[in-house]
Amino acid sequence: MVLTQNGKVQPANKPEYDRNTEIQAFDDTKAGVKGLTEAGVEKIPRIFVHEQYILEKNSISGRYDELSIPVIDLECLNKDASARIEIIDRVKEACEEWGFFQIVNHGIPMSLMNKVVESVRKFHELENEVKKQYYSRDFKRKVVYNSNFDLHQAPSANWRDTLYLIMAPKPPEPEELPQVCRETMMEYSKQVKKLGIYLFEFLSEALGLNRDHLKDMDCAEGLYVTAHYYPACPEPDLTLGLSSHTDSGFLTLLLQDQIGGLQVLHENQWVDVPSSPGALIVNIGDLMEASLYCSVFLVMVHVESNIT
Repeated sequence: MVLTQNGKVQPANKPEYDRNTEIQAFDDTKAGVKGLTEAGVEKIPRIFVHEQYILEKNSISGRYDELSIPVIDLECLNKDASARIEIIDRVKEACEEWGFFQIVNHGIPMSLMNKVVESVRKFHELENEVKKQYYSRDFKRKVVYNSNFDLHQAPSANWRDTLYLIMAPKPPEPEELPQVCRETMMEYSKQVKKLGIYLFEFLSEALGLNRDHLKDMDCAEGLYVTAHYYPACPEPDLTLGLSSHTDSGFLTLLLQDQIGGLQVLHENQWVDVPSSPGALIVNIGDLMEASLYCSVFLVMVHVESNIT
């Protein structure tokens, strides 16, 4: 409030909120959301507030615990021809009805998956001066770290930081990868590439095509890793770590930390996807679902901070 010359009290003029300036100031720190938590913020910056999410959350009247995405066991894949047919039928059904499914006994050791989660956590919890060398918005680079790839375009920023790695068809030199996750990501990428080929075979056969149809289209040539990290948030009811979206063109494998929190939209209902030890989540993507022209598959690793 201010006192005018005639003795009347009037509201003080508040400075106009400049969203672009706030975004640029945050980006210039190159510290990401993790930097905000380390600074001890008690309220999240306005750029992270999801107004639409708050409205939608307040309008939700119930949960849908009775629904769950399909789980497909690959253990008998190479032991029984009839088992392969059953797996293909289940993949077809899951793709038609959900667009998502979980796979278990997929051949990637649990020990390696745990190492991936831990190495992602270690990278994001490095000293900021170490991480800054990877901070960029140039996605032609094979190794990129930043917060929100669409920070300057999205209506609201998500509460997360991400490490992006292009691991195929032309992977970075080993020394280009952060040392803290170098060997683990190289080994995990090899394992995922092998599993991805199996998935493209299942999809081809589910469509009544030759087993190698999608592989021969070079669908399995690209491999892009996005390793998300979600620091503890002081106002979690106002923001999201990953806002609702569709994946337009990728066959995506998701590896979650054991905390969970992922939901998928099924028949206009948001369904929780439980975090199951050893399971991977498969998202076939809109473009894959619609036209089968998919040139790369994506690996997403979701790690939530254990900082309180």
